[in-house]
Amino acid sequence: MRDMPALLDIDLCEAARRIRVGEVSSEALTRLALARARAVQPQVNCFIAIDEQQALEDARVADRAVACGKAPGALHGVPLAHKDMFYRAGRITTGGSKLLADYRPTITATVAQRLQDAGAIWLGALHMAEFAANPIGQNASYGDCRNAWDRTRISGGSSSGSAVAVALRACYGSLGSDTGGSIRMPAALNGVVGLRPTYGRVSRYGILPRTWSMDTVGPLARTARDCARLLGVIAGADPQDATASSLPVPDYEEQLTGSIEGLRIAVPVNYFYDETTPEVRQGLERSLGVLAGLGARVVEVSVPDPARLYQLGNLISQVEAAAIHADLVQRAGDEYPLVLKTRMQSGAYVPAVDYLGALSARARLAREFATAVFACADVLHVPVISMAAPTLEEVSPVASSEVFPLLARTARCTRPFSTLGMPALSVPAGFTPQALPIAFQLVGRPFSEGLLLRVADAYQRATDWHTRAPIIPTI
Repeated sequence: MRDMPALLDIDLCEAARRIRVGEVSSEALTRLALARARAVQPQVNCFIAIDEQQALEDARVADRAVACGKAPGALHGVPLAHKDMFYRAGRITTGGSKLLADYRPTITATVAQRLQDAGAIWLGALHMAEFAANPIGQNASYGDCRNAWDRTRISGGSSSGSAVAVALRACYGSLGSDTGGSIRMPAALNGVVGLRPTYGRVSRYGILPRTWSMDTVGPLARTARDCARLLGVIAGADPQDATASSLPVPDYEEQLTGSIEGLRIAVPVNYFYDETTPEVRQGLERSLGVLAGLGARVVEVSVPDPARLYQLGNLISQVEAAAIHADLVQRAGDEYPLVLKTRMQSGAYVPAVDYLGALSARARLAREFATAVFACADVLHVPVISMAAPTLEEVSPVASSEVFPLLARTARCTRPFSTLGMPALSVPAGFTPQALPIAFQLVGRPFSEGLLLRVADAYQRATDWHTRAPIIPTI
């Protein structure tokens, strides 16, 4: 029994295999995950709510199904936890805000239903930036979620709890959402894999919205293969969501061949490295060396102005968020957080002609970007974030006027791809001398998630960064 906690170090796919063949029970893994969650919660604040009783009941049901020889789903019996924005009928969903502390939706998110159908265990609701509106991860309602590797530093946001809980082995995987980088940034800052799929690859029915035209649901886990498993479960058409693509969902795991021989990896000569710290740059260069050693060919490219893409995405996000939150801002009055209100109000004053112009420009800009990059390469390799995790004190704005520069600095490498709707993947790539995680970002053509995961999987077969864990309390 003393070796039981080591089962938390196995990855999601291995946990699913062991449950399926009867080597370990879902209840045993669920108890371990719950114990780990309770142990780390006082230190990092990565959960909003832990649903212990329901999780254990569901785990016992999963074990009985295995004992009866019923064919388990792809995630059968595996303990997961998710960002607190995925609706389940009758269950409280806060969106990270005490303004919604008693909100019980009447519908269930499509992704939540697909996870349940695949047999996953739902441990509880994970912390998030309030209303998914902060890439730093701070939260005035429920307190700040803290970095898994250094409790004085930011977790990144808005899927803060998802990245921290996965890194600390309190769950085997998680779903987050990404509008401007909210999966990729916390994944990078906490040393886990995070995938923003192509816009429309995953249904958004039944999730708390941030912006209609940029919100994307995706997985966070320890390995590329784990993310492939999760994406395969949640992706696909949905009659409840007209924006969900009807393209067939491939077998993402089958695409993880381990080979990237001859693959062309583009590295930009403009914009993305302009503000990158030396240790992050060195980490990215080392990762390129590994990929080249596996047979990939690294090519330099000049990319169409990402700063314009950032600005367009920011404008769209501000306007749509202002529209979504207008009623709540009015009803809540002074209770609505000041920092968030500042951003909402700015969106309310953008002329309609500017908003519509930004929307109409996206398809053309996406074609231009794809032509410039993917005519000479298969994937693009860039930073996720230009620095390792700063301290909470370093990123705490003294005045509301400081908010926008902080946000721009944090999301400058992720938001351009959100604007374009392209898939992007954050992959752990080492540590700074202060033992803080570094990551690189892979970007591809629309619906090329399988290729991005294949590159990441090949990299993880050749490195062990993804196996490193923070210091974790004994359970």
